[in-house]
Amino acid sequence: MRSCLLSGAHCYLFCLWALLVPPVCLQHASHHRRKDHGGGGDDGGEGSGRDKPKPKLLLLSFDGFRWDYLNRVPTLNFDALKQEGVKVEVVENTYITKTFPDHYSLVTGLHAESHGIVANEMFDPVLNRSFSMETDSIYDPRWWEEGVPLWVTNQRAGGRSGAAMWPGSDVKIHGVYPTHYLPYNASVPFEARVEKLIQWFAAPDEEAVDFGVLYWEEPDESGHNLGPESSLMDVVIADIDEKLGFLRNELKKAGLYERLNLIVTSDHGMTQLFPEKIIELDQYVSRELYTWVDKSPVVALLPKEGRLEEVYSSLLDANPHLNVYKKEDIPEYFHYRHNDRIMPILLEAEEGWTIVQNRSGTFMLGNHGYNNTLPSMHPVFLARGPAFRQDYVKHSMHSVDLYPLMCHILALRPLPNNGSLANVQDLLSVGPSLAPFARPTSASTSNPPSGVTSSYSYAPAVGSLLGVLMVLGFLVVFVKRVTLKQLPALPMQSREMSQPLLQEDLHL
Repeated sequence: MRSCLLSGAHCYLFCLWALLVPPVCLQHASHHRRKDHGGGGDDGGEGSGRDKPKPKLLLLSFDGFRWDYLNRVPTLNFDALKQEGVKVEVVENTYITKTFPDHYSLVTGLHAESHGIVANEMFDPVLNRSFSMETDSIYDPRWWEEGVPLWVTNQRAGGRSGAAMWPGSDVKIHGVYPTHYLPYNASVPFEARVEKLIQWFAAPDEEAVDFGVLYWEEPDESGHNLGPESSLMDVVIADIDEKLGFLRNELKKAGLYERLNLIVTSDHGMTQLFPEKIIELDQYVSRELYTWVDKSPVVALLPKEGRLEEVYSSLLDANPHLNVYKKEDIPEYFHYRHNDRIMPILLEAEEGWTIVQNRSGTFMLGNHGYNNTLPSMHPVFLARGPAFRQDYVKHSMHSVDLYPLMCHILALRPLPNNGSLANVQDLLSVGPSLAPFARPTSASTSNPPSGVTSSYSYAPAVGSLLGVLMVLGFLVVFVKRVTLKQLPALPMQSREMSQPLLQEDLHL
């Protein structure tokens, strides 16, 4: 009897142990998931999500900085970024290669036809309004709300954003301004913009921004005026490198340099123009037949009612250096067809050529906006920080891939976009986990966007199943042993009698 009780006690202990182990494993695994991915945890206890600082990211654009400008003059600060982080040799930006469309693509991950900022100068037939970067029309949110910039997504998820002059960042998009922003003013020096951003990043934790965007007008302006091939551009490029050095030093002084992820890129490149390479539309078609909407080298024409075929046929074979498209015939690979703001006729000049109505206007020595596959249109790209590898060179990427990359760094779930994290995950110091997005946005759904995987750990489920099996096993053993103890003892049988029975049972 005592043996039976002891055996039963042991079984009870084993059963209790088997029941307790799975919940403990579940709690342990859940704790690690919260710790690893930044989710909620205990109220400041050791290992809680709050002990892990939020990742910080600063995106800097030097407008018109072509990828090969780095080969022109010594650029010590750009070189340092490459050694400390990553460099991408070829970045194919989105069509058309203009300032507003490309900057909005960087922060939405969308092609221009998807985010709606299709040019620097636009006409919307639905709104019956015109948009120009030279007028206050840029502050009308309706132009911007076909896309959702990253600062909006970040703030909807509980983050804080800072913006210094980035196109569109001083517009109330989807009812949201950046947490801190500077209204656009070209006269504000680069250094002042940097100092303000660092002030926002270095604020106390409950006030500090975790995502910032910084824009500088050069070397685009000089590239237009001087031409990218001018030797005078060397001084401009060297000055950009010094400005990058100023940013690096200020980040170091603020104690942010090693904690912050810094991405330095541009919207587009620049190509040299020539006075003899001019296409005059007045030679081929009357300007009374159309409205000139966007400027060279990709000109959008809105034909007067009933005159589309006349305008198109007049220009189709007018000049061998001019591509003429009806909207529906624009090559699909441009991703520049499916939007009401794209005009019925699109004219595209060959690289180095300029489209004008006549020669009375001013002439620029450099320009951009050309086919986005041209090397002259490609921007620079370097990045460094805790999220990135060190001294790593990647051959190519698409500019729309930057958006999912930034979402990953900030632990945000990206909205639907035209980019792919898989295309750029080799830039990361640690590959993407199965669930890098700890802070869901209000616009996110239960199904992750294409190219984004979500995490589910099977360890807790397996542990629970094993625990249940162990409990059942011990219960079976326990019941069997107790039952056997209650049965009357049987007389011992010889081995000779029992062996045939066993063999017979096996044959049944």
